[in-house]
Amino acid sequence: MLCFYPVLGMELRMTTTFPSISISTDRLVMRPFEMADIPAYIEMMNDEAVVAWMDGPNPYTQVDAERWVRRIAPAERTGGQGIALAVTEFLTQRLVGSVRLLNTDWRTRSTEVRYITAPWARGEGYATESVLAIAEWLFRDQGLERIELRTPADNTASQQVAQKLGCISEGVLRNARIARTRTENGTDGGWTDIRTDLIVWGLLPEDLEGVAEQLADAGGYGTYNDWK
Repeated sequence: MLCFYPVLGMELRMTTTFPSISISTDRLVMRPFEMADIPAYIEMMNDEAVVAWMDGPNPYTQVDAERWVRRIAPAERTGGQGIALAVTEFLTQRLVGSVRLLNTDWRTRSTEVRYITAPWARGEGYATESVLAIAEWLFRDQGLERIELRTPADNTASQQVAQKLGCISEGVLRNARIARTRTENGTDGGWTDIRTDLIVWGLLPEDLEGVAEQLADAGGYGTYNDWK
């Protein structure tokens, strides 16, 4: 819901939730999750690289996926906390990954972004492409002023995404996240919890200037302005 209030001769946009949105790029479509996404989503969430860094259930089951698609993801948007979008390949509609906005503060116009990429889609720049599209939409259309990324200290792939987007490293939160590591015995499913530092990255509207063009010049992709 968007409302416009005049304040001292100026319009102040007050937003409490993100709209239900679909965002398209040359290669990707980002849209709300659907029931048809569940099999591919379960496979992605049980991938070792995802299990190691994400805090979802392990193993990730059909029940977990249905709860996510039917209840949790929609409630995050309608409750004002953020929005969760499935990232799909434009030509094949295959699930590439997900992008999630959370911890949104409507007063400070800020939000945190997290992203996951399916194993088969890694190395293609899809995470950078999808987060860039989301960032452009947030800054240009939603009036946000800050996006925050928090990457585990040993997750270099996630850190590379932040760097490509022009994010600024702002500091380290020590022992701030629970991650997982493989164990030698199978009594705990082959995984055990460990603590990890988080690198905090900030992205402001001015940080994004020229990023899309630089990526395009490097053989990537251009700007994104197709959202509905």
